[in-house]
Amino acid sequence: MRLDKFLSLMKYCSRKSSKAFLKTHQVLIEELRVYDGSINFNPNSQKLYIDNQLIFYQDPIHLVLNKPKGYISANHDEMHPCVVDLLKDPYHRFDFKIAGRLDIDTEGLMLLSTDGAFVHEITHPNHHLSKTYVAVLDKEFVDEKRLLEGVEILDGRNQIYKAKALDIKSMKKEVKIVIDEGKYHQIKRMFSKLGYEVLYLKRTKIGNLELDNLLPGTYKQVRKEDIYD
Repeated sequence: MRLDKFLSLMKYCSRKSSKAFLKTHQVLIEELRVYDGSINFNPNSQKLYIDNQLIFYQDPIHLVLNKPKGYISANHDEMHPCVVDLLKDPYHRFDFKIAGRLDIDTEGLMLLSTDGAFVHEITHPNHHLSKTYVAVLDKEFVDEKRLLEGVEILDGRNQIYKAKALDIKSMKKEVKIVIDEGKYHQIKRMFSKLGYEVLYLKRTKIGNLELDNLLPGTYKQVRKEDIYD
């Protein structure tokens, strides 16, 4: 990778301003001071230092994050904080794609990855990756059978489709439900179809990935192999 492209990718400067950046900052590849942004190096195998600080770089990176309420599943927004705003050094310099978005008032497990093709793969409807949610309803739930059989609801394009639970367990108003799709407001619409209002919703699992002890707003790095059922 060209050095000027790397500096831009890691949000240190634009490619256009890399010449000035290399003049005003000490940039070393291994032990060699460099001034030319057109030089090529391998960031996966060669160490790069900026002002005596070793720069962290990996490709790809997959993160599991526990999304709190009040954050939206986006990279940029003018009105609300975004889930990527929770990322601290060194991950804040990377451009993450979001796999499986959650509503602003929904909490729980999110997967962020720098690998766009991988995100597309696991979010594609044909992949049928299971997702587990815990919902708190406005009244006691007694319709397990109907959700296991499936109910007709609308997707984000107002097209009718049949949504069903793969597994469901309830204890009065609290329901644990597993689905293998991720349509627009799917869980809320499934319960609403049967006359229930979702007061609280949290995703606890995607594939094999679980929240475990992750506190709201925290995250951890995982491997691609950790995700699949």
